[in-house]
Amino acid sequence: MRNIAVWILALGVAAAPALAADGPGSGTDNGKPAANSATTKNSAAPATNTTDAKSGDTAKKASVEEELDELRAVLRDQAARLAEQQQEIDNMKAELSHSHSDGSAAPAATVAASAPAATPSGSSAASTSSAPATGSPTLVAKSTEAPRQSSSGSEGPASISFKGVTLTPGGFFAAESVWRQRALSADINTPFNSVPFAGSSQSQISEFNASGRQSRISMLVEGKVGIAKLSGYYETDFLSAGVTSNSNQSNSYTLRQRQFWAQAALDSGWTFTGGQMWSLVTERKSGLSNRTEAPPLTIDAQYSIGFSWARQYAFRVTKEFNKKAWLGIAVENPQTTLTAHANNNNFLIGAAGANGGLLPTVNNFSFNKTPDVVVKMAFEPGFGHYEVFGVYSDFRARIFPGTPPSVVGAFNDSRNAGGVGANARMPIVAKKLDFGVHAFVGDGIGRYGTGGLSDVTVRPNGTLAPLRAGQGLVTLEAHPTPAWDVYFNYGMEYVARGAYTIGAAGEGYGSPLFANTGCGIETLPGNNTTPGGLGACTGDTKSLQEGTAGIWYRFYRGSYGTLAMGLQYSYVVRNAWSGVGGSPHNNENMVFTSFRYYIP
Repeated sequence: MRNIAVWILALGVAAAPALAADGPGSGTDNGKPAANSATTKNSAAPATNTTDAKSGDTAKKASVEEELDELRAVLRDQAARLAEQQQEIDNMKAELSHSHSDGSAAPAATVAASAPAATPSGSSAASTSSAPATGSPTLVAKSTEAPRQSSSGSEGPASISFKGVTLTPGGFFAAESVWRQRALSADINTPFNSVPFAGSSQSQISEFNASGRQSRISMLVEGKVGIAKLSGYYETDFLSAGVTSNSNQSNSYTLRQRQFWAQAALDSGWTFTGGQMWSLVTERKSGLSNRTEAPPLTIDAQYSIGFSWARQYAFRVTKEFNKKAWLGIAVENPQTTLTAHANNNNFLIGAAGANGGLLPTVNNFSFNKTPDVVVKMAFEPGFGHYEVFGVYSDFRARIFPGTPPSVVGAFNDSRNAGGVGANARMPIVAKKLDFGVHAFVGDGIGRYGTGGLSDVTVRPNGTLAPLRAGQGLVTLEAHPTPAWDVYFNYGMEYVARGAYTIGAAGEGYGSPLFANTGCGIETLPGNNTTPGGLGACTGDTKSLQEGTAGIWYRFYRGSYGTLAMGLQYSYVVRNAWSGVGGSPHNNENMVFTSFRYYIP
């Protein structure tokens, strides 16, 4: 409307001289013909009449000039107001660009005020539209539609104000599939340590599975109280199964808790967080903040080999130093993963969930002594993000000494373990190419790796022996345009032998005395739905390796949300420790697809 008004005023100014020549003040009086106008052309008028006419013309011209001056003043005022409004818009754009330069997706309410094409950034794991999520593409793309407008002419809010707090919904809806060369009887989540050896019937048959179970729903609640910002975050998906879950007809699966935590962030830089969350071991993209985790860009819900992570209970305290350095410490829920082959009945490490104890009775749980302790420091010197961290664990078992074992003299035995790690993420070409590297080594750290290798094995006397292990991941992420992400990951996980002997037999993990002669010999199935078990095949995993290449493409990103498609290829190699009969190994080829709509 302002533009229309300015054009009307401009046309009025342009037409004013013509109106001055032919309109009032040119031989007229208030628009009426002058008296005796026909006779003044043929006879001279009296001198007094001529003087009066000239005076009237001069006054009328002065009146027109005053009107023109008023119009010019109005135009100048309108131009000044438009310039001020344009400056305000430019300032808003600059603030929005700065506030979302960390890669988080802009809320829908701010998209309309930003430029049509958003600036490319890193993985979106921490956006309000998707938590540092598995396979979350960079949520940037050029809008192809006008922003959604409300009846008042302004875009609807991305957040909801409720009783003094702000509620921000998030998540995505996914349609995904996976094809595997060798059947694993697995959904979109890959159990890497179960890649079958050549003798398994599963290695001779492929599988295809498709589901929407990785679809995610989240809610962020935020409020400010004095010197503290209070937050709560909930995130869930459907990658769990109840006793009635199946894919026969209704494909019904249960809701799963991914994250559920509360937080108090003080203005002084101290932050206190408690609940279920990503472990402090997990790499971040910014500081040590929640919701800035940096999982690799994959569709596989188990991420990539070499990525160290957990989502579990934690209570965490962090401190920020001038937005350049961060220090954090967390106590986290422990568990012990064990591989042992002798059945000496001389130790106790845990049990299946008890009826009424609210733990599933089909899974085993260790009797933990203390929580795991994680300490991490992060640095952002101006070029990239860097982390160093350490983990401490205390493994315990109940030992029954003697041969044969006896309850006489039984005692508890603890073994300290842990590891150190480092992460680095840096831009090679600003906003176009990012490089990341991760390494984690130590004793008893197997469960923090994507491959799910063991933490400990058992000695002949029943005491636990933490296994030495290492995990590493290299990532390369390209963002050639705002709509495209291209990524390459290579990861490896390794676990050392923990070999012992009992007489002439082997014990522990990866013993060269273990039999591997049957790892390449196929056996008959137990029934039509149970593959045959391999005979004489211990096959303790030595290493897992995975190479991944994939793309994400956003068809649209704007006030209506984001529509994205992903395609990924992965190649996995599983190598086992050598034993009697050789060193079994096998590989796995996998192709993933994803079609997602992200909540704006």
